[in-house]
Amino acid sequence: MKTRIATFVACLAMSGLISCGDNSGEQLDTPTTGNINISVDETFKPIIESEVDTFEGIYKYADIDAAYKPEGEVIKDLLNDSTRVAVLSRELSENEKAVFDQKKIIPRSTKIAIDAIALIVNRNNKDTLLTMEELKKVFTGQAKQWKDLDADSKLGDITIVFDNNNSSTARYVRDSLTTDQKLPQNTFAANSHEALIDYVAKNDNAIGVIGVNWISDFDDSTVVDFQKRIKVVGISPDPNPQSTEEYYQPYQAYIAQGVYPLRRYLYIISTEGRTGLGTGFASFVAGDKGQRIILKSGLVPATMPVRVVGLGN
Repeated sequence: MKTRIATFVACLAMSGLISCGDNSGEQLDTPTTGNINISVDETFKPIIESEVDTFEGIYKYADIDAAYKPEGEVIKDLLNDSTRVAVLSRELSENEKAVFDQKKIIPRSTKIAIDAIALIVNRNNKDTLLTMEELKKVFTGQAKQWKDLDADSKLGDITIVFDNNNSSTARYVRDSLTTDQKLPQNTFAANSHEALIDYVAKNDNAIGVIGVNWISDFDDSTVVDFQKRIKVVGISPDPNPQSTEEYYQPYQAYIAQGVYPLRRYLYIISTEGRTGLGTGFASFVAGDKGQRIILKSGLVPATMPVRVVGLGN
């Protein structure tokens, strides 16, 4: 009798272990434990590194391996099932959703932040205020020299610098400023954000396009160093601004109010078919602690109110 009871208890224990795994008996991740790979648009490396480090610090048995790549490669990872979780600055297109429909998978999208594209120039460049119309001329090749924007400028040919030809910032410019035209011949890719900032810092004629989280967290010594080497361009949505007060830099308050024109959203997209570690991480980033990290970084939290204080004279 005792032998039968012992055998029954052992079977229950084994079934309990197997129930935590898949059909092969392999242990599966949970919302706070296990290991997963995620693909992240490299534009958001600083903020997602902070989120991952904090999440792993709280949940000791969670291990998130983040691969930082150009947007196009992140999308490929998601479509090819190389990852179940991706961090992107856009939602999936209808064609991309159709791929998952064929696989009977329903992707879940969680908005986690409002981001912005920043434009940076060399510290010797006096043209730090541009209108949206002027930007369109630059990115369509109509303005090829700095004199085309300011007749008094002593600088030469404009050089446009992106982090990567396949990056989300390059796509954003094509979608928002060039109406799907090809970028002009005076455009090149630096292949990393650090190299982009370094190039702009060393070349008077350059204008760089970069995600704002690379230059917005002033508690980060790297960001402080970057800020010392470049200038951030103020942008006016008005084609004929009457004063410098009508130009806006990508400060958190201006992004939150919607007056800074080059804004976009940040999403975590998950194709998990169950509540796993990817779902747990997305919930964390969209929750109180994760949103506070986004607030500190200089981006605008998507699910947490931002208090904008106006100072009178």
